[in-house]
Parts: sequence; C-alpha cells; structure tokens
Amino acid sequence: MGRLVLNHSSNIEGLIPILQKLALDINIKTITPAAISRARGRSSKLIIRLSVKTINGYKAIARKGKTAQEVFISTDLSKDELKQILDFYI
Repeated sequence: MGRLVLNHSSNIEGLIPILQKLALDINIKTITPAAISRARGRSSKLIIRLSVKTINGYKAIARKGKTAQEVFISTDLSKDELKQILDFYI
C-alpha cells in the first residue's frame, strides 16, 4: 500500500480521490502531486497520462480544462501495468 504526499494546497479538481484509490495498490510506493501549470489545449474531463520514466517510477500529467499538473508515481510496475491501473480508476 502506497502513500499519497499532499504538499500543495491546491490540486486539480477530482485528482486527489483518484490518487487515493491508486495509493491503495500494493505495488505503489508513493504518489506526489507537483507543479500546476496552464495548458494550451482544453480537456473537458480529467485525464491522467503517463509521461516519462524517472529513477524510481514514472511522471504523469493530469489535465482538466486548461490546467495541467505533474504527478510523480514511485513504483516497480511497468509502464503498461501502471497505465492499466490508472485507466481502471479513471
């Protein structure tokens, strides 16, 4: 069971409940929502897309509307396995 690090006062609407469910997975170590930024495009619903591999997991980008937020996920899962779990919770 993983740990969700809540070190920002603001997050994309609807992101935290999804990350809390994801943290319950046995293969997830930590989930850290990070920087919020403005995106060029527009997404009508919340989307979480895996971006790049990091030293101990993956960086994901969560998008809703014109807002984007980085999410760092520490895990030993492969990119495909993590994508399947993310798709299940979204």
